[in-house]
Amino acid sequence: MWRGSSYSNQDGGNCVEVADGWPGVLPVRDSKDPSGPVLRFGHAEWAVFVAQVQAGRL
Repeated sequence: MWRGSSYSNQDGGNCVEVADGWPGVLPVRDSKDPSGPVLRFGHAEWAVFVAQVQAGRL
């Protein structure tokens, strides 16, 4: 099941969705294009990405 980011714009702005329940990976997609491509990140890679965003580096 897909869930949107808590930081997403409810008016259809920039938004990513993630899916839970996939062992070893975190699927990510653009909520504006649900039938579009899905990126799959390992949990360690996703944690690095989130840390970089939180630090304002991305």
